[in-house]
Parts: sequence; structure tokens; C-alpha cells
Amino acid sequence: MAYRITGTYIAVCNCAGICPCPVDGRPTGENDECLGSLVFDIKEGDLDGTDLSGTTAALYNHFPSNLTAGNWTVGLVIDAATDDQARALEAIFKGEVGGPFGEFAGLISTVAGVERGKITVSGGDKPSVSIEGKTEFTFEPFTGTDGSSTTVSNAMFGFAPTYKIGKGSGHSDAFGLSFDARYGESADFEFSTEMAGEVHPRA
Repeated sequence: MAYRITGTYIAVCNCAGICPCPVDGRPTGENDECLGSLVFDIKEGDLDGTDLSGTTAALYNHFPSNLTAGNWTVGLVIDAATDDQARALEAIFKGEVGGPFGEFAGLISTVAGVERGKITVSGGDKPSVSIEGKTEFTFEPFTGTDGSSTTVSNAMFGFAPTYKIGKGSGHSDAFGLSFDARYGESADFEFSTEMAGEVHPRA
């Protein structure tokens, strides 16, 4: 099975300052754990003929230690028009069809659940996300002295080669994973079956 999806992701977590998870550092959230939510707003996509353009998926995470230590708990909310689209997105983000997400499937100990739900993403300089009944958050990028966004490049675990970092705000309560956002990041993404071994995504 082959897939390709492109779009924009926005993520928040409860880590203080700059989240160390992308460089396999120990989380700086409460109890030295990372609780987060990542929303993938898919502009174009396809899995074996199933059109995924215009769909959205939210991936929730609990990392009890640095990422490579494993024992992750994850949950997934899918906003898709058809059951075929929902099944395709579930297969991609659970790593069942390979590609980048297949690479970290072995680090997941618990899948807390997969649900359908309404996800709304608002763009602009301070993008916001609403996952109906579960999560509301906003991402505000840090900026340098020239006004451009502060970025991180070539991280060990990253959903894009370069991504913006900044402040997250809001609250999330889904799959028993409740947290207040402090850190945030965002970038355009492209994932495909053929990218296994090239991209190391962080959930």
C-alpha cells in the first residue's frame, strides 16, 4: 500500500521552554513527561486511490521519558468525510502502511483510542486549533530581532526538516491525557511510503 500526504501541522505540549523531545531529550512537562496534541491539516493526499485532500487528523501523545525509551501512549481523532478516508488515515498514522509513521510504531505501547470528530484549524500569524469537545489551543511563534520566525532545523525527531517554534496556549483533555499547553511548533509537511528512513517524525 502506498500513500502521500502534504499540508501543515500545528503541535502543542506541556513542556516548558523549548520542548527537548525532538532531540531525544528528557521531557520538561509536569513529572518530567510530555503530553501533547498534533494536528495534521492535509491539503492533498492519497492512499491507494482514496483521496485524502481536505481531511484532518489529531494525534495525542504521552511520552513518559525521552522518545527512544519508548512506552508511548497515543490517541487519534480523525475528521474525514467518508469511512474509507477515516480508515486510510488510521492506517497511516498508526504506522500500518509504513513510511515515517511506521518507523516509530514499535515505540508505542498503548493506543488509547481512535475516534471521529470535528477538527477546525484557523490560520494566520497565530494559528489556532479546535478539536470539538476535547482540545482548544493556539500557537504563537517566537521571532528574532528581524521579526522572522524562530526555527529549528535537522532535529533527530521532526515532522519537517525545519519548523517554527514558539509558545502554546490552551487546554486539552482527551483519551485520559489532560494538559495545559506551554510549547508549540508548526511547519508544512510531506509524508509518503517512500520516505521511510528519511524522516523521523515526533508524535
